[in-house]
Amino acid sequence: MKRNLFTDFFESEKAGGLVLVFVTLLSLALANSVWQSGYIDFWETHLGRHSIAHWINDGLMTIFFLLIGLELEREVYQGELSNIKNAALPLFGALGGMVVPAGIFLLFNYGTSTQAGAGIPMATDIAFAIGILSLLGNRVPLSLKIFLTALAVIDDLGAIIVIAVGYTNNLSLLNLSLALGVWGVLFVLNRLKIHQLLPYLIGGFIMWYFMLQSGVHATITGVILAFAIPFGDGSEHTVSYRLQHYLHKPVAFIILPLFAMANTGIALDSDWMQHFSTQNSMGIIAGLVLGKPLGILLFAALGSLLGMCALPTDLKWKHIFGAACLGGIGFTMSIFITLLAFDDVAVIVESKVAILSASVLAGMIGLLALRYSTRDS
Repeated sequence: MKRNLFTDFFESEKAGGLVLVFVTLLSLALANSVWQSGYIDFWETHLGRHSIAHWINDGLMTIFFLLIGLELEREVYQGELSNIKNAALPLFGALGGMVVPAGIFLLFNYGTSTQAGAGIPMATDIAFAIGILSLLGNRVPLSLKIFLTALAVIDDLGAIIVIAVGYTNNLSLLNLSLALGVWGVLFVLNRLKIHQLLPYLIGGFIMWYFMLQSGVHATITGVILAFAIPFGDGSEHTVSYRLQHYLHKPVAFIILPLFAMANTGIALDSDWMQHFSTQNSMGIIAGLVLGKPLGILLFAALGSLLGMCALPTDLKWKHIFGAACLGGIGFTMSIFITLLAFDDVAVIVESKVAILSASVLAGMIGLLALRYSTRDS
């Protein structure tokens, strides 16, 4: 059952990653075509108090974070993270993959107006990374797929913590308390063995509303809601399993593509190449392309040297290096953090260009490295 759900997750992320590549290219093409004005203005069209892009970023992305939370919960209870020895390798790698890229970014940006972007190169896009990995088919050992997936899930948890702690403004303790109060009620329902999904979804919506008013980014609701939903024995009959299974395809094929299109409609000026010369862009690109593989590899090797983790028997360090390069594909989470870190439209645009460029470069390097490392497989 656990393997089936992992396969379901991996297959949806694989196909979803390819869809993300397509819609991103489409979005960039439309934003730089004769339909530029209409396309960009569409995402800024207001529905009620907020734009379509805002509803996607603060509303629909909460469902994406709910899926991440459910995946993390399953990994903790039954997956790679349930055994400390198995979890140690991706845990060490993910820690290095967050600390080193952030440090490299700050080398370029500390003390400047863009230093708040340190969280941008810390994240890994699961869908894109797995999509690239899937291009190699059965040549890739299953343990490497599991390593990259666990690494990316831990990375996302780190990004979520960064969002919650580092990008919270004008905190309203009253609304935060109300949100956490609703969360507490849902935990009580969990303990009372209320296994109908509807009360948790209603409570989750109420919690999202109060979190939105609190100053803490509302998408965090998705993650904490996941841990209030009954996990039980993790079988396919449980609420958690069914919800996770139902969310895979809508997230992979609707929510993330909409997020990509709403946030990659970048109109490039004739001098757009100059964006790469800014400290912010250099920090993002160096953090993702160099910092990610360096941090993942160094910290994983350190953990192994200290005897706290070990490579699976069917993997070699050259496999870990290839996967670590794919960790530099930031995309979804990196763009998400960009929108929280900066208010200046010009800085947001240059950051998106840097993220897209770095993600493409990291994906190409990772693919080539893995083709070499698996050529005899």
